Amino acid sequence: MREYFPANLQLLCRHYRSIAEVCRQLGINRAQFNKYLSGQSLPTPYNLKRICDFFGVEEYEIGLPTEQFARLIGAKAKPSSDAAEMSAPQQMLEHLRQRSSNELQVHVGYYHEYYHSMSMPGHILCSLVHLREEGGHYTYERTERLQTRAARGEDYERYRYLGVAYYLQNRLFFVDYESLTSNEICQTVLIPSYKSRITRLNGLKIGVSSADHRAPACSRVVWEFLGTQINRVSAYRKVRLYLPDDPELDDDLRERLAQTQMVDGLFQIA
Repeated sequence: MREYFPANLQLLCRHYRSIAEVCRQLGINRAQFNKYLSGQSLPTPYNLKRICDFFGVEEYEIGLPTEQFARLIGAKAKPSSDAAEMSAPQQMLEHLRQRSSNELQVHVGYYHEYYHSMSMPGHILCSLVHLREEGGHYTYERTERLQTRAARGEDYERYRYLGVAYYLQNRLFFVDYESLTSNEICQTVLIPSYKSRITRLNGLKIGVSSADHRAPACSRVVWEFLGTQINRVSAYRKVRLYLPDDPELDDDLRERLAQTQMVDGLFQIA
């Protein structure tokens, strides 16, 4: 932990405007936080959990070798300026990036994503999404937690998805993979907001169940915009499974998701 923690913490802080902002949102003294960044001291177990919850990482992950940790959170190496050096898959992705509209910029920020769980039928899953722009590329991180209201402590499964986003012909396309196991890919297509203030975006999500049968599945999906700067700890508390009649889900959200039905174990769009 002591060997890699400072560099990994610095890497996480780069996703924010300043160290002062991180300290303010975490509620940790700046001088003490600087000691963590420099490696002079390690946080207490309590502060370590607060830091990991804030950044959406596990405690064991933040102590991984920095190269491995950078790959885990989706940090990118500097791209080559010579297109001829790119592999065929890289050229395809670069082609899409160049065709993608810059209107994607207005959608950068944090979202709560709601859709019918592919692994826990009869539940609606809320995940936390962070869409950001990095050197002309739009990438995002999506965190899921398969935990019901009744579950306690560490009784849950957690998944982190890393992906790329494109704005093509008036539609938002998101393609991601599960970064901890690398055994699934999801695609989400959303209808962009043309209003001056983004509230909720509607669309479809296709993927596979994480259960043993790994059935292909499709669901209506709703992204609720939270803002460009948020309290991640507070936002993460909502990341879990909900029953459709849960009072925390409003009528508008239920109506937007209502056209999804389950037929023969698969989700069908009415």
